[in-house]
Amino acid sequence: MKFYSEKGYTGVDIAISVIVIFIFVSLISFLIYRFNSSAKEVELKSEATSIAVEEIEKVKQDGFEKYDGMNKDTKKDKNGNSLENQKVENKEGFFKTIIVQDYADLDNNSEKIPNLVKKVTVKISYMFQAKEQSVELSTILSKEN
Repeated sequence: MKFYSEKGYTGVDIAISVIVIFIFVSLISFLIYRFNSSAKEVELKSEATSIAVEEIEKVKQDGFEKYDGMNKDTKKDKNGNSLENQKVENKEGFFKTIIVQDYADLDNNSEKIPNLVKKVTVKISYMFQAKEQSVELSTILSKEN
C-alpha cells in the first residue's frame, strides 16, 4: 500500500488562501474608507459651523441699522451686496445665504410692531459626497432707542 506524501501546497490550498486574503483586505479597506469619509464629513461640518459663527458675529457687529427695513423677501443689503449663495471669502466650496425676517412677519405675530426686532439666519452650504449639506445659525437683532 502506497501513501502519497502531502508535502507542498495544492491548488485548492492556494485558492482558499487567496480568497481569505481578499476578504480581509477588502474588509480592512472598507473600514479605512468609512473612517476617512466620516472624518472628512466632521471636518467640513465644523468648518461650516465656524464660518456661520463668524458671519453671525459680523451681523451682530453691524447692528440693527444695516438690516432695518429688510424682510424675508429682501435679496440685497443696503450696500447692494447679494444675500443669497455668496461664495465665502478665503473658503473654497462654501456658500452663504443670509435671511432677514421681521419678527412681525413670523407666525402668530401679525399684531406686533414691525421693524423693531429682526431674526437673522445665516445658512452655510457645501457639497459632500454629491449632496448639498448645510449649517444654519440664527440670531435676534433689536432696535435700540
